[in-house]
Amino acid sequence: MNLFTPSIPFQPALSGVEDALALLFYFMLYSFGGWVLEQVYSWFTTGTFWKEGFLWGPFKPMYGIAPVLLLLYAERGAHWSTMLLLCFIIPSAVEYISGLMLQKVFYRQWWDYSEYPLQLHGHLCLQFSLYWLLLSFAVVHWVQPWVAALYGHLSVVWNMLCPMFMLYFLTDVAWTFWSRRRRGKWMMSNR
Repeated sequence: MNLFTPSIPFQPALSGVEDALALLFYFMLYSFGGWVLEQVYSWFTTGTFWKEGFLWGPFKPMYGIAPVLLLLYAERGAHWSTMLLLCFIIPSAVEYISGLMLQKVFYRQWWDYSEYPLQLHGHLCLQFSLYWLLLSFAVVHWVQPWVAALYGHLSVVWNMLCPMFMLYFLTDVAWTFWSRRRRGKWMMSNR
């Protein structure tokens, strides 16, 4: 077995709606996994399991967006060296754009790398980009085959529950956007 080749296929051939449902499953699962990862990281670095995120619910959309974008390339058969480069670029770009947007729209910076060397506006730094590279490569090549197999077993249930999960997620996004935007404007006006 090649070190860079998954031992389980990514997923069976799907079409249209099935592809979208699978990608939504992956997005939701990785967004939740990102939330868990951040909570565990917070626990190890600060001793507190709770780290406030942008959304009120247990999701970190950045952790869902980056793997889904990477999977779109991986499923097209991208060479492992290309995937390695993309595992560096895509999560870093998602993190930078997310940080910039959150700061511009909500007047707040959820993470700050300004104390790290080789950083960009505090939203991105080389050290964490290298972490994302390793994490992303592991997800695409070793975790995703198991997630795809899980989806294969749960797809019928997911297809029924997906609208409920998406409604919950979109409600969380809408509520968060409204409440944080309102709070950010209030904080800006009281400076």
